[in-house]
Amino acid sequence: MTLAARALTQLSAWDDLTETEPSCGTGRALRSPQGEIAHFHSGSDVDLYLTARSIRRFEEQFSRSAAIRLVPGSQWLTLRLDGEADMHLLMTLVSLALQAHQAWPVPGDAPRTECNDHQSAVRIRENLSGG
Repeated sequence: MTLAARALTQLSAWDDLTETEPSCGTGRALRSPQGEIAHFHSGSDVDLYLTARSIRRFEEQFSRSAAIRLVPGSQWLTLRLDGEADMHLLMTLVSLALQAHQAWPVPGDAPRTECNDHQSAVRIRENLSGG
């Protein structure tokens, strides 16, 4: 069983999450009553809808993780699951995403269904340095 499959199984048991088809059409998704939270596109990549506000708030912390990739302008964060530490990070980020969505509405965080799966993701450090 891949790390992503294990994570999907664990997160599907959370009371606030339901497994569903993703709006992008690839893989599986988890949604809360407020909307989609995570897309599981492969055995190792997960897109999380954190909201622009949450991404801005934690950008410095995200820059410390080689597992995190961002697409400029996207409210989705892509996490690469390569080990147990990444699984723990995923659980924390899903909790953060749920909190962000429960605080809805947030000005400037209009809901978007476009995840990062078909977009060009960049490492956050490259994004911060302008490269």
